[in-house]
Amino acid sequence: MKQILLLACFLYSISNISQEIKSPSEFLGYELGTQFTRHHEVVDYYEYLAEAAADRVQLTSYGKTNERRPLILAYVSSAANINNLESIREDHLKSTTGTGNASKAIVWLSYNVHGNESVSTEASMQTIYELLTNKADYLENTVVIMDPCINPDGRDRYVNWYNENKNTPNNVDPNSKEHREGWLSGRANHYMFDLNRDWAWLTQVESQQRLKMYNQWLPHVHVDFHEQGVNNPYYFAPAAEPFHEVITDFQRDFQVTIGKNHAKYFDAKGWFYFTKEVFDLLYPSYGDTYPMYNGSIGMTYEQGGSGRAGLGIITGIGDTLTLKDRIDHHFTTGISTVEVAAGNSQKLNDEFRKFYQPKNYKYKSYVLNGDADKIRALTTLLDQHQIVYGSGNGSSVKGFDYASGKSGTSKTSSNSLVISTNQTKGTLVKVLFEPNAKLSDSLTYDITAWSLPYAYGLDAIASESLVANSTSTTEKNTVTPLDPQAYAYITDWNSMDDARFMAELLKEGIRVRYTDKPFTLSGKKYDRGSLIITNADNKKKKGFLGLLEASAKKNHKTLTATTTGFVDGGKDFGSSSVQMVTDTKIAVLSGEPTSTLQFGEIWHFFEQQLNYPVSILYSDYWKQVDLSKYDVLVLPDGWYGSSFDDDQLQRLKDWVKSGGKLIAMGGAINGIDGEKGFGIKAREMKKDTTLSLESYDISEREGIKNAITGAIFKTKVDTTHPLAYGYKDTYFSLKLGDDAYEYLDKGTVVHLDKDTVPVAGFAGSEAQKKIGKTLIFGVENVGRGQVVYMVDNPLFRGFWENGKLFFVNALFMVN
Repeated sequence: MKQILLLACFLYSISNISQEIKSPSEFLGYELGTQFTRHHEVVDYYEYLAEAAADRVQLTSYGKTNERRPLILAYVSSAANINNLESIREDHLKSTTGTGNASKAIVWLSYNVHGNESVSTEASMQTIYELLTNKADYLENTVVIMDPCINPDGRDRYVNWYNENKNTPNNVDPNSKEHREGWLSGRANHYMFDLNRDWAWLTQVESQQRLKMYNQWLPHVHVDFHEQGVNNPYYFAPAAEPFHEVITDFQRDFQVTIGKNHAKYFDAKGWFYFTKEVFDLLYPSYGDTYPMYNGSIGMTYEQGGSGRAGLGIITGIGDTLTLKDRIDHHFTTGISTVEVAAGNSQKLNDEFRKFYQPKNYKYKSYVLNGDADKIRALTTLLDQHQIVYGSGNGSSVKGFDYASGKSGTSKTSSNSLVISTNQTKGTLVKVLFEPNAKLSDSLTYDITAWSLPYAYGLDAIASESLVANSTSTTEKNTVTPLDPQAYAYITDWNSMDDARFMAELLKEGIRVRYTDKPFTLSGKKYDRGSLIITNADNKKKKGFLGLLEASAKKNHKTLTATTTGFVDGGKDFGSSSVQMVTDTKIAVLSGEPTSTLQFGEIWHFFEQQLNYPVSILYSDYWKQVDLSKYDVLVLPDGWYGSSFDDDQLQRLKDWVKSGGKLIAMGGAINGIDGEKGFGIKAREMKKDTTLSLESYDISEREGIKNAITGAIFKTKVDTTHPLAYGYKDTYFSLKLGDDAYEYLDKGTVVHLDKDTVPVAGFAGSEAQKKIGKTLIFGVENVGRGQVVYMVDNPLFRGFWENGKLFFVNALFMVN
């Protein structure tokens, strides 16, 4: 009788709570799933819950997007836990040091990283309502952190587009316009970056602000909610191979535990699903892998639908998939995840503590040397990840040499960067810095190589011993006052800091020169590309020295003053070999046939990395634009095929002949190669006409012989060419496919030799044959202009730091 009374009291209290708190449908004024909710309305609902259930919901804003939309987190738990939230957080983080007595499960649910995968934000509102009402018991020993929309800019772009284009009532015909989102889709953020591939690289403001919050919690469980093609059944953990070798047995097993719990609910409803396929756990910059490498159970959940589904659509088998269906599925896995975590809170805490115990990885330390600007750029990333590093102390180090691919030695100095795996984030260090990630399966969802020493262009040794180091101190960026009587001020040309310095001077109207030939002055050697700013060139510029000093300080530049333009060796400053950097007018093609992601990389590069103005020409009207107003036209990677007709190709060629500079990247080369317009020629491979019979089951694996899944190759560089100023004679290029072009008759600047075995990552045997002795970057002179060919992408996802100066050289140095 007593148990019945207790149950009645509990149900009565739940009923009262349900009555006190409005459901999403009640608050929004329409049934959830019958409309798409705009971001400000979602925020309104979460703010309402934080007020109506203030004892169980704590809301915080962790930043804003590029378009000024708020980024929010909701902490949801029992009243006692919310009242003690900071103590719970602190006790949980003590587990990373093997101390503390943490007992609560921390579950982080992330929604809508891809804006047009729009169902998850809708599902988040139903999920938080259910946790506060019917599933409140799950919160007794669980703190749930909910990010209702990681990508508000992209989501509102999709929602606004859909509302503008949908039928009334909505039409389930897949051919209706509401199911045909255009080129500027809602998937990516403002700069068209894929935020789901930015967790490790942190190029975007959303990622940077989110990771600050993530590192404050390091949850036990993290779920990234997604959508996939309309005809696909639901996907949930466990993930597919390859798993990175650092992923623990417990992390694997707990994915199975959660997956089986989901399956129980899906089976009861007769819903279709799949596991252990497609979505692997290797590439470190996803919303499932990055948490895994920080001790979490990281998972991707994929619902069929995405930007094609709208409010409802007919699937390939004739069923109707509605937004309500999609909400139900994501809601079910979200609640199921919290249920499993709540029932395994102690196990999660025990295993999280074990994850952070010292690991016996093969390489104990990574020692990096190179340009100070590149070291500084890397330490900025390390700081964001809370990775600890130090400086060398003069000791000698032996280990794997990244440059040679063999055993080598190096001597450390105070300028060396030393990073050890003997630290809290040691597993993440191994994943980001190891020379070559071990592959348990060559069929992967993304790139297979990303090692940061290669990405940043630094010399590196991976040591099997722990390398002693000194604690790094914050560099004081001071600039010695410039001598107003100097003839000129000189600085080097090696990095993006140099490029930003030059760009800022050009915007300020300060005239800058650069040298085509090395020279020596006062016993110091200056390489090709070195910048020279003379007083004579800028005598009419008001406040010249003040502007120059301020820019040097801002961009970490050291300027060397000289009282003469008469050099000790090389060409004097008045020589034709010392040229003026022109105030270049640059345009970039956007719209079809360009790739949104690759266009976004370029757009972001100009506005957020180089800080230099660029005009964006849309493909719908670019034919009518007077190209003579621009010095440079950039064609981003894309699917050009026959996009340019004969008239357009002739127009481009005439513009180049008249002095224009065309930069063709990736697939854009296919739109202008060979007989289509310019001199570059695609590599033709002889086809094997021998009939080969193979089973249907192995055909996919046979196909990967022709694939390159993001592998790193060592290339050769002509350092005398302006496109290569600031580079050494080798460059590690990230190759994303087997596109191959013959060497140029003149102007081959970066190329692959006959040895095409990647230094890291996977490349199929046939693909390796195809790319042997082919072009990476080159320049063709056409009349008074140039065409710069970039077969590989030097701006890939904004993180391949060592490729960016090639792009700047193409803009400013190639003449």
